[in-house]
Amino acid sequence: MAANNKALKIALAVGGGFMALIAVIVFLLAKGVITPQMAMLMFVGLLGLYVGFGVLIAVYRFTSKLE
Repeated sequence: MAANNKALKIALAVGGGFMALIAVIVFLLAKGVITPQMAMLMFVGLLGLYVGFGVLIAVYRFTSKLE
């Protein structure tokens, strides 16, 4: 039960961080600091970082179980 609770906290923290960064990008777009094209590029980059590091962590956990 405790492991499930820990995993839920980690998932909520990662999701909250992702949503906070999206909110910052939307705020900058609404204020006119960045253009819509720049905002789209930032969204794609942010998604790429989260997916890339997610794959990296998954591969690390998989290989650590093999040893």
